[in-house]
Amino acid sequence: MNTKLKCLLLDDELPGLSYLKLLCEQMTELEVVMAFNDPEVLLKEFPALEFDLCILDIEMPGISGLQLAALLKGKPVIFTTAYKDYATDAFDLDAIDYVIKPIKPERLQQAVTKAVQKINPENKTAKHFRINTDKGIAWLDVNQLVYIRTSEIDSRDKTALLVNGTSLQLKNISFEKLISLLPSSGFCRINKKELISMSAVLYFSNDKITTNIYYHSEKPLVLSLGETYKSGFIYKINR
Repeated sequence: MNTKLKCLLLDDELPGLSYLKLLCEQMTELEVVMAFNDPEVLLKEFPALEFDLCILDIEMPGISGLQLAALLKGKPVIFTTAYKDYATDAFDLDAIDYVIKPIKPERLQQAVTKAVQKINPENKTAKHFRINTDKGIAWLDVNQLVYIRTSEIDSRDKTALLVNGTSLQLKNISFEKLISLLPSSGFCRINKKELISMSAVLYFSNDKITTNIYYHSEKPLVLSLGETYKSGFIYKINR
């Protein structure tokens, strides 16, 4: 079955729209139906368009992205913006995600993965998945995962910490692939090198997350919350 999401793109700045379109066309989960650089034109053509998702800018002349999203009759949206001040308003509209410009491919992929899992619930990630490890092929239970970081030995590999305190080396796998395998609501990438289970969060501040993980230490593990990943983390905390 074709599970691609039919997607509309909107950005009033042509260079930004071209870059967004390029990124989206490289994602196997998306089919770009149309790309607009004028919100008025999108609104005019909206009744005749068949689509599942809209990825749109917020700051635009005439109609803002927030105003437009409210007129799309409940269609899921991902906001892209250079401004951080709209995050609360965006999530009040039940936005799937809020991606800060300049858009990084891995951050957009994270947002699209969430969109797929929300729009196509029958394709939600299974509770187990098969993966290559340093000990052989593992049939891994996602409920046993609490923390994953880039390996200190080989950046292509990842070190996964399990709830029983043991660790596994996941061989030659990207964070993007891992995110596609894990339940979107249960896990979050928090910086370029680390991903955690939301169940491991004890408390957090503007740039730090204190976990309930005690890994070879009497003190809880404290992790950095990267600016690029902050809005996605806060969205999941507030769900």
